[in-house]
Amino acid sequence: MSKLEIKHPDKAANTGAYSAGVLAGDLLFISGQGPLDLATGAVRHGTIEEETLLTLSHIRKIVEAAGGSIDDIVKCTVHLEDMREFDRYDAAYGSFFSGIRPARTTVQSVLSDGIKIEIDAIARISGR
Repeated sequence: MSKLEIKHPDKAANTGAYSAGVLAGDLLFISGQGPLDLATGAVRHGTIEEETLLTLSHIRKIVEAAGGSIDDIVKCTVHLEDMREFDRYDAAYGSFFSGIRPARTTVQSVLSDGIKIEIDAIARISGR
């Protein structure tokens, strides 16, 4: 099976040795995304709601770059720096999706650079 790298269309800064997305067949695997300014690579600190929505917007752009939409996301794994912010994160996350939401796992993790959230995702991209 061949693999195709999918890049975030706005990413200019080098943020590490990884692909933003890898399309293998009709499955798109999206690397952990965080609340970054992708022009500079700097963290954009904010509330858990702001960081959640910015992170999800990065995921949406990667899915769209692969020819899909957020409705094609089937699974997310979410790392929260502080599980006490779960309810606020969950409300922001829930507002991002319509229809059937992706399956999801949420865990508390030690995250770098003071970010509050990191999300990776899997999407099924049909028709490529």
